[in-house]
Amino acid sequence: MNNKQTETEVRSMNKQPQMAGRKRKINGGVLKRLMGMLFHYYPVMLPLSIFCIIFTAVASSIPNIFLQQVIAEIEEFQNSGMGWEAAKDVIVPKVLLLIGFYVLSIISITVESQLMAVITQGFLDRLRKTMFGGMQDLPIKYFDTHKHGDIMSYYTNDIDTLRMLVSQVMPTLIRAGVIVLSVFFIMIYYSIWMTLVLMVGVALMVLVSKKVGGGSARYFLRMQKSVAVQEGFVQEMMNGQKVIKVFCHEEACKSDFKKINDALCEDAYLANAHANVLGPVIMNIGNLMYVILAMVGGLFLVLDAPNFSLSGMAFEISIIIPFLNMTKQFTGNINQVSQQINSIVMAMAGAERIFGLMDEQPETDDGYVTLVNAKVAPDGTITETEEHTGKWAWKHPHQADGTITYTPLQGDVRMFDVDFGYEEGKTVLHNVTVYAEPGQKVAFVGATGAGKTTITNLINRFYDIADGKIRYDGININKIRKSDLRRSLGIVLQDTNLFTGTVMDNIRYGKLDATDEECIAAAKLAGADDFISRMPDGYQTQLTNNGANLSQGQRQLIAIARAAVADPPVMILDEATSSIDTRTEAIVQKGMDALMKGRTVFVIAHRLSTVRNSDVIMVLDHGRIIERGSHEKLIAEKGQYYQLYTGAFELE
Repeated sequence: MNNKQTETEVRSMNKQPQMAGRKRKINGGVLKRLMGMLFHYYPVMLPLSIFCIIFTAVASSIPNIFLQQVIAEIEEFQNSGMGWEAAKDVIVPKVLLLIGFYVLSIISITVESQLMAVITQGFLDRLRKTMFGGMQDLPIKYFDTHKHGDIMSYYTNDIDTLRMLVSQVMPTLIRAGVIVLSVFFIMIYYSIWMTLVLMVGVALMVLVSKKVGGGSARYFLRMQKSVAVQEGFVQEMMNGQKVIKVFCHEEACKSDFKKINDALCEDAYLANAHANVLGPVIMNIGNLMYVILAMVGGLFLVLDAPNFSLSGMAFEISIIIPFLNMTKQFTGNINQVSQQINSIVMAMAGAERIFGLMDEQPETDDGYVTLVNAKVAPDGTITETEEHTGKWAWKHPHQADGTITYTPLQGDVRMFDVDFGYEEGKTVLHNVTVYAEPGQKVAFVGATGAGKTTITNLINRFYDIADGKIRYDGININKIRKSDLRRSLGIVLQDTNLFTGTVMDNIRYGKLDATDEECIAAAKLAGADDFISRMPDGYQTQLTNNGANLSQGQRQLIAIARAAVADPPVMILDEATSSIDTRTEAIVQKGMDALMKGRTVFVIAHRLSTVRNSDVIMVLDHGRIIERGSHEKLIAEKGQYYQLYTGAFELE
């Protein structure tokens, strides 16, 4: 994003979603699925809370009936000339009964509020766990093709919209809906004529809500998109803070942020402006209807007009006064319903995104060959055991005859005529053939984008090949269960990820059941023990923010130790020493040599000094292997490797 970018250009990042939002309607399927999940998780608590809401709503409508009866009784006693002594025997029991309803209503509200608090937080807790659990099963491709800031917004913005829906919107809608229906039937019972007059005002309210509320919902959706853009930008700036300061880019970042923030401000202003207008307009329409109904009722009384009602009662003050009170209740609750439209639309948008994440296809795994602890008899017979013998074997059940064979885990990796592309029609690797025998060190060199890392991604089955075969110890890797395949592979990446916890915890990440002694031995092997021992709390030193308190080289050494403690037969070192200075590289190289001893190792490096002692060096160019052989052989051939090594060409 450059400095000349305008707010319009910033907003254009979400142009299509915004345009779609103009025709946005509540998705019935999403709502049905959401309610289904709620009832599934809380089959007793949710109906009980709904019952409490309905009871409270009905209880708030009943006083209108009591008010009509009390006023009628007072009028009757007043007309008959009887005093309070005669009236209280009729009125006091009604008042006491009404007080009883209010007490029950208070209890019901208390129970409902506690239940909804448990349901809301419990539902969100389950939803987050389901989302996160499902996310762990997604293929690497999903994370390569989705912005991390956008993924984070599932757990923040989208979850928050559902919190509002469950904790506030749903109870409000149920309560308001029950009150509106209850009051409507009471009004019909007392006077159909006055109810019809009120319905004219209600029709006007619905029209205004649809007109103003629809615009508000559109802008609230735009605001939600703008929030996601802003979060992604802030995350990117935080991750790149050192680069920003090195290149004195602070002012440009402020300018870019201002444009994004101004776009968010405008969307938020338009959304809230529409929402804030709707409430007062609906409220004042309700006030207007109150005045009109008071005038109509008074006119009916003066003209002694006949009343058309289910009750058969004539127009009296005892009907008009409660009717006016019910008018305020009716219009007030319609106003509350209209106020929830925006929250409903936003919640449905959030739920749709969340369900979209939950419905993403998990990583497929049709493998049935598993990795097991093995015991090798003197005659070479392999048997499976529960004990940790330090030896492993592939357990291969043969579906044809029902037999099971065991193949020792050796680390023999071979690729035959492999073609691959991240996108259909765009081939990245062309006819790649690689032989890596147990204990061999195979190095890949070539310019960025030549396909080096892609080869290792295919060995891990982060992606599946388009054509060709990959065999591991003679077994097609498509038959090996992915978790077992990856457990047999150790990998050290150029971009190191350390997790919040102690240094010991981060090393143990490679093998969760490793002892402290095994972790320390792995750190010594990688050359990390020296600097770890000099840290304030040694191996118990807390690491946060991806090990921000360590140097890049130290972080890389811990990552190497993490791979070492796993003790896999195959190691993949993807620029593993690129972040280590020459002196540190010399220190760690000895440990690396010990680590690689007896293992099949794939090395990707730009430093040719790192790969010169490899058994086989493969030079890649645009996804093809153009040269292969030992360092001496390739130097003698004086091809591209020779030119790279002698400095005639640069790898980049």
